[in-house]
Amino acid sequence: MAGPAVLKPAAFAHHIEYFNSMENENVINLVPNSASWDWLQAQVPYFECSQSEVEQIYWYRWWALRKHLRKSETGHFVFTEFLTRANPVSSGLGHHLMELRWLHDQVPVDSYVQYWLRKDEQGKPQTRLRFYSSWLQDALYQRWMVTRDTGVLTGLLDDLVSDYDIWEKSKQRPDGLYWQFDVRDAMEESISGSRTKKNIRPTINSYMFGNARALAAIARLAGKEEIAATFDAKAVTLRKLTLESMWDADAKFFKVRLEDGPLADVREAIGFIPWYFGLPEKNAGYEAAWAQFSDTEGFNAPFGITTAERRHPRFRSHGVGTCEWDGAIWPYATSQTLVALANVLRDYPQPEPAVVTKRNYFDAFVDYTRAHRYDGLPYLGEYQDELTGEWLKGRDERSRYYNHSTYADLLITGMVGLRPRADDLVEVHSLLPDNSWSWFCLDNVRYHDRDLTIIWDKDGKKYNRGKGLIILIDGQEIGRGETLAPLTAKLPALAK
Repeated sequence: MAGPAVLKPAAFAHHIEYFNSMENENVINLVPNSASWDWLQAQVPYFECSQSEVEQIYWYRWWALRKHLRKSETGHFVFTEFLTRANPVSSGLGHHLMELRWLHDQVPVDSYVQYWLRKDEQGKPQTRLRFYSSWLQDALYQRWMVTRDTGVLTGLLDDLVSDYDIWEKSKQRPDGLYWQFDVRDAMEESISGSRTKKNIRPTINSYMFGNARALAAIARLAGKEEIAATFDAKAVTLRKLTLESMWDADAKFFKVRLEDGPLADVREAIGFIPWYFGLPEKNAGYEAAWAQFSDTEGFNAPFGITTAERRHPRFRSHGVGTCEWDGAIWPYATSQTLVALANVLRDYPQPEPAVVTKRNYFDAFVDYTRAHRYDGLPYLGEYQDELTGEWLKGRDERSRYYNHSTYADLLITGMVGLRPRADDLVEVHSLLPDNSWSWFCLDNVRYHDRDLTIIWDKDGKKYNRGKGLIILIDGQEIGRGETLAPLTAKLPALAK
């Protein structure tokens, strides 16, 4: 492996020294604070940029995620959700895999997947795998587009098909749509439902659509064309049903359909999730929903993206401290919404004037970055007050370093703009607006078994390699552009 081509590890050690010193180490798992820098410099992509707070939180999130790596009672490597609970929880599994795909060593990640899918000696899945809705199949395919671990992924095909079948048997209605309790979507106490109502939700239906498309792609990698065709057909049907059942043409938004028939009377952030998986049809007017993203009566609040529209009379009406999704800001939902928005900006043509722009993405990402604070120090918890940024669980040890969202993946794929692909092209489509960052470098990225570097240097004076956007593979330039416009370059053949 060539390693970093531009950045020096020593330039980032001060971040880790600061994090290690800022508070007590409440729980120690496989990698203690004292070993965190050695682990991080061997495992993660290096990053710097002209906006110092973003660089700091990028490194903070990797430092915090490392705390969650432990060995389970079954001998598997796992990544926990709560540091104070030894066993992982499946609700954050999709987020975990999206973030973890950027680690250099995927052995612990493979073991983590095995923990869920083949926990015991009989190869049976972990009993709580389906306790929460999941986009497991989609996340594993997204991981493959970074790691190209084809044998590992296709070896899981039977397990993943079985998982999908069980979801069909347990949660699919006679009409073909899926129902779920709010709490089993990891979204307790919402405005649209409850912990006991069997509502038809944009969440699980979008997940199952994404999982079906992923299974079709995985089956083709395995040469199983019949399985691929079956899941292609499932995805086509589920897209049609979701568009027909959950789109509110008057509100211009995807909504929960209540178990007794009508659509809920509230817009919730879960209505953005269909775009996470590319479910809405293009050029059909659905992007009108994103007008609510920047509307201060919709989802735009001082400290981030709310989970329900702020104009609704029951916004933040369920109390505080019992995992309410009635409007407060959840990093879980912010992560999903920003992935969905990135897909809209890149893949969905918008009429002029555009409903959402790169500036909307950038501002929301910076708000998310700045929300990682408690008493002025970097912090990550469960959920926040939308006006003050106060973490609503306070310093509850349960929610400290709450591993239930992404950040590095959003920065790598959104701000920098590396879009993982199934072919041998590198695609960089940054969502940085004009006049934002004057420079950045993402280095030491393991991508398709090569070492990738992406540089942006507006005036050419930071890295002395000329102006513009530059792509390096194993230290050699393979692509260059004068601006932050989308750029693709062909990967060179792997050295034998």
